[in-house]
Amino acid sequence: MKKFNLAKEIMVFNRQDILAAIASNKEFGLTTTGDVEYPPFNETSLFIFKGKSTPPKSSALSIPKPVTLVDVIGNDYRVVEDEGRILIKAGLAWNGIISFNNKSAEYDDTTADGIAEFKDKELEAIGWHADEFKTAYRELVEVMEEKCEGTILCIEQEEPYQFSGLGFVSDLECARKEVFAYAQAKAADKIKNDDEFKIEMLTDDEEEAARFFKVI
Repeated sequence: MKKFNLAKEIMVFNRQDILAAIASNKEFGLTTTGDVEYPPFNETSLFIFKGKSTPPKSSALSIPKPVTLVDVIGNDYRVVEDEGRILIKAGLAWNGIISFNNKSAEYDDTTADGIAEFKDKELEAIGWHADEFKTAYRELVEVMEEKCEGTILCIEQEEPYQFSGLGFVSDLECARKEVFAYAQAKAADKIKNDDEFKIEMLTDDEEEAARFFKVI
């Protein structure tokens, strides 16, 4: 999986596409790939913004001002116009960006509690049973990130170190296969080498997990 670090990335959009979205007064989305989308949104797109333009209030005595992109998306975005392009840096808008993408993320690593579940039912079953053998979700995610295709949409800074991210897996079959194999190997090793997990000592939940991983 590849990281898309919003603390460093700059998204480039076609200026006319942005102006058309604002003028439409309809909901639109701005993606990490520099596209402007309208509902129904592409399920595989990652968004730095979703919302719509609201015409400013005016009276008979006032001249309405044109709505700018910053008026629509807010001051947490850094916007630069460059001829026919609009460049956007979105790192400061991370909290909102989480809400735009959380529903489609396979896992959420944006809180101090770490990763607690997977969206995919098969992956979640693996994670749930792996926990019985002290294999954390973080370990399983590292396997996915190393071996499978996808994107980690994140904020990552070196000093002081900061990381907050959402994981999007492009190939679920790869993720299920690799994560299961890793958790299975860990369970088998625990049963073979850890006195705490001798077969005769297993709890009902541990035995269920061992059978799930086909190690007894």
